[in-house]
Amino acid sequence: MSTDRLPTPGPALPRLRDALVAAGFTPDGLLDLLGAPAYAALARNETVPALRATRESGPLQALVRLFLLQHPVPYGQARAALPVDDALADGWLRPAGGDAVRATVDVRPYGGPDGQNWWIVSDLGCAVGGAGGIRTAGDTGEAAAPEGGADPATGAADRSQLVLGVGGASTTLAGITVRTPVSRALDLGSGSGIQALHAAQHAAGVTATDLNPRALRFTRLTLALSGAPEADLRQGSLFDPVEGEQPYDLIVSNPPFVISPRPAGGARLTYRDGGMGGDDLCRTLVERAADHLAEGGYCQLLANWQHVEGQDWRERLSSWVPRGCDAWIVQREVQDVAQYAELWLRDGGDHLGDPAVYAARYDAWLEEFEARGTQAVGFGWITLRKSGSDRPSVVAEEWPHPVEQPLGDAVREHFERRDFLRATDDAGLLATRFVLADEVVQEQIGRPGADDPEYVVLRQNRGVRRATTVDTVGAGFAGVCDGSLPAGRILDAIAQLLGEDPVGLRDRTPESIRLLVEQGFLLPVAGGRSA
Repeated sequence: MSTDRLPTPGPALPRLRDALVAAGFTPDGLLDLLGAPAYAALARNETVPALRATRESGPLQALVRLFLLQHPVPYGQARAALPVDDALADGWLRPAGGDAVRATVDVRPYGGPDGQNWWIVSDLGCAVGGAGGIRTAGDTGEAAAPEGGADPATGAADRSQLVLGVGGASTTLAGITVRTPVSRALDLGSGSGIQALHAAQHAAGVTATDLNPRALRFTRLTLALSGAPEADLRQGSLFDPVEGEQPYDLIVSNPPFVISPRPAGGARLTYRDGGMGGDDLCRTLVERAADHLAEGGYCQLLANWQHVEGQDWRERLSSWVPRGCDAWIVQREVQDVAQYAELWLRDGGDHLGDPAVYAARYDAWLEEFEARGTQAVGFGWITLRKSGSDRPSVVAEEWPHPVEQPLGDAVREHFERRDFLRATDDAGLLATRFVLADEVVQEQIGRPGADDPEYVVLRQNRGVRRATTVDTVGAGFAGVCDGSLPAGRILDAIAQLLGEDPVGLRDRTPESIRLLVEQGFLLPVAGGRSA
């Protein structure tokens, strides 16, 4: 069985990194060279606009063709862009016949949260083509075969151990992760190392695990090329590699969450197929997380879950949450079973092969869903926080609307507000001073010319970007919350203006205040209690 030769992060790596920066092989440099349409097309797995934009010779054009488009480049052009002999010796490049070289891996420029220039290393064809891109890597017709070689029956590249690069799921997870400084962080299912790279910026130590040994090699390359500290790399499934060890302050995971039929011989694509039935892998990860979290620690993951006939998905997922943990579960999208099967069949490149094989795999997917009573599949985020409370806060909600990334601070603040509400009774609530969150606007809805609006909407322009309907009291209350007066005093003033009984208003309003706090429209002032 043949094996691929992945690059070695040797002594020449700093020279390679300096060359990439000097040539402008960075997110900003790519945008300047390609222009917005071609840059956006790459994210849609379309390479023709980028090929047109790199027809002229130059260092940046050569690097784009080598590492993003998988095209051979004349040796002289490569030498003008980077230390080509070092890159050949360390395995980043290989001879391509004649006087040309080609890349052995995808290298995708990626911007860090503080403007850092990073690079994500992955399998050829996977940064811009997904798993299906492996069939068309390069322009010579040869398949880019990762470790494991080719399928002896078909001659096609063996894609079962692929390691993918930057995608929408990985950037989503990076954006929602809480980024407070921590001692220990765990990237469970590291893939090409994106989450480990982010965690290395605010964690004293990072452990990265993956069932696929090739993924750990790519994680090492991504960290090294990006100039990040080394991680402790462990091979194994789920929490097995760290069982019985000191708990972590942060656990992040973009697991192989795809709900797919299990073929004989195991998962077809290890980066997406977890090898368990239905959504058992995500359930198991959530249920086991508490044993590996330090007090106050977060576990954040992306997941797919089944919508099972006769069960409320919110109740079903809430039952996964382990004792002693708060949870925030957000469903971002729902697909019917046919859409879902088609999405992942295309992701694996099955639509490009034998139509009969495609149809058989499609049918197997639908058969699996029917047997499990699965009517649809949800996708979203699950965040756990180990609070140790005997009154855990578990919120499961649907929010398919646009949000503003990064959301890490919003996630942290969600749990802080839940702590406040859990610890504050109605009397304490009325004694608390509140401020209106930044960039909340009020919209009044009603017929033109009417004296009073039919209803009033408060809308956030930051973070989760929620909107909520409030009555006259709620709108008036929120509008004057500037931290100077406790809630009870404000309600007394509103009661006087409206001619209402202040005692009755104090009795019926705390529930509305709690909702505005829970959703982030009102923020309690630290130490803002009045006797």
